[in-house]
Amino acid sequence: MAKNTSPMTFFQPKPFTQGCDASILLDDTPTFTGEKTALPNANSVRGYEVIDSIKAQLELLCPGVISCADILAVAARDAVVALGGITWTVQLGRRDSTTASLDVANTDIPSPFLNLDDLITAFANKGFTVNELVALSGSHTIGQARCLLFRDRIYKETNIDTQFAIALRSNCPTAGGDNNLANFDTTTPTVFDNAYFTNLLANKGLLHSDQQLFTGGSTDAQVRTYSINSAAFFTDFGNAMIKMGNLSPLTGSNGQIRANCRRVN
Repeated sequence: MAKNTSPMTFFQPKPFTQGCDASILLDDTPTFTGEKTALPNANSVRGYEVIDSIKAQLELLCPGVISCADILAVAARDAVVALGGITWTVQLGRRDSTTASLDVANTDIPSPFLNLDDLITAFANKGFTVNELVALSGSHTIGQARCLLFRDRIYKETNIDTQFAIALRSNCPTAGGDNNLANFDTTTPTVFDNAYFTNLLANKGLLHSDQQLFTGGSTDAQVRTYSINSAAFFTDFGNAMIKMGNLSPLTGSNGQIRANCRRVN
């Protein structure tokens, strides 16, 4: 599910690769290079050890029953709730992938440098509407991004609040500091709310792809709606997360229930 030390890790749009199958958790092996070192993930996605701990406890209680994919789906929901957001029903029964692909991750996960039309296409390719694109982007109400991913925005783009850009430059120089972090939402960075959208109205989107949602295009009206109606955002986000959790799941005899989320049985 796009880079932080917060529970947002669990619901970045990582199912964009092979589906909701926990492929992102697999370490590299001699036969494949996994997704952890893909550009959108490297030095960015965190919290693997949290999933390891949950899995270890579940294996003690009911070995071979609960998949890593289901753990991720539930953790995403619970992280949102813990930070003040909406809850939703998580369907269970997913199984785990037995492989992962660096190339697919680099290709399929929407880049933070995409323009609006390309974002719409990337989400449409996975069956998501423009409305769902905007709602899911609201997950950036919490979490952090690396300097590498927003450097061009704060130094080269003009549709950015001047003081916001200056403040970010203090921890993101023109050279070096690639892994220095900044909050997506400087207003309420640890609360799941609609501040992400009010920030966009003020040209305070951290990533290029964030601000693309409010730059005179087809998504402006929805951003305005969410900025004044958090209930609408919460409802749409919950529904979109249910849909994302159902993206190409492995069921039946497909895949496996990993005993260790980092490696295939």
